[in-house]
Amino acid sequence: MIKILQEVANDFNEIEVLLDLTFGLGRNALSSYRYRDGVSSISELCFVLRDEFDVLVGVIRFWPILIGFQRSPGLLLGPLGIHPTRQGEGLGEALIRRGLKKANKSGWSRVLLVGDDSYYGRFGFSKNIVKNIYFKNNLSSDRLLGIELSSRSMAGIKGPLFNFLIDF
Repeated sequence: MIKILQEVANDFNEIEVLLDLTFGLGRNALSSYRYRDGVSSISELCFVLRDEFDVLVGVIRFWPILIGFQRSPGLLLGPLGIHPTRQGEGLGEALIRRGLKKANKSGWSRVLLVGDDSYYGRFGFSKNIVKNIYFKNNLSSDRLLGIELSSRSMAGIKGPLFNFLIDF
């Protein structure tokens, strides 16, 4: 039986090992990590999946970001990591749905991520929602996706993404 639990400090080392296994040792060099530099994740929106043997098999995290020239508050979803031997079982879907539901209940109205439209589209993420949003420093925005947790929360937002602390 799989359990979804709120991430706690003692999960940190296991999460790092899982994310290295899932994304490779160079994952911290990815552009999306620049928006997490110096920023704490939103702890109430970070979850882990543990199997019946208490082995960590999945993780999802959300980070605060500022979106567009208006610097509208939003969330950056990621990383979402599922152990390679457990992929294809719907575990990522369970984490995404739990995280988005909790984010909405917590008053967040918009979520962005860097990922594949073919996977995240089924949850409502779209390139069209972020067509006027882009990464600073000429980083490619081709894989940027977004979802509105409240109707029209992305309407009129244009411009780059900002790190919540560094660019505040």
